[in-house]
Amino acid sequence: MTTDQTAILSSTDLRLLRQTIDLSEQSKQAGRHPFAALVADEDGNVIATAGNNSMPPLGDPTQHAELAAVAKAAKLRTPEQLLNCTLYTSAEPCCMCAGAVYWCNIGRVVYALSEHRLLGLTGDHPENPTFSLPCREVFMRGQRRIEVLGPALEEEAAQPHVGFWG
Repeated sequence: MTTDQTAILSSTDLRLLRQTIDLSEQSKQAGRHPFAALVADEDGNVIATAGNNSMPPLGDPTQHAELAAVAKAAKLRTPEQLLNCTLYTSAEPCCMCAGAVYWCNIGRVVYALSEHRLLGLTGDHPENPTFSLPCREVFMRGQRRIEVLGPALEEEAAQPHVGFWG
């Protein structure tokens, strides 16, 4: 069972996390899966955003919002700068996206909806076969530390998923 970590987040963290939730609703309204992510620097300036682009038949299943956002950020900042950046995401990064966070040298992750809670919303929907592999476990296997905060704002983050996976 996960514990909501909203109370330990800064006002900037909460603002940027809510921005990803708003972006996930925009993804849903655009006919895409309701996920979104952004990368911000240590001052809270957004340097990259992405919605989900993995929905068939035209989407690419490897283009989850988190992966797309960190890939954009990696083209705009050096690895040293990215170490001081945070990925904010409407849902916990899957193992593929956690790998992208690691390889792009992002130093911190803040997420809203836990993978466990997401599974409860999506069920066995074929377009979202979730892994039971928390991002913290993926990061623990790496050679450098990545700070992870989440879940937070799960009730808000769940709203764009309501009615989508039915």
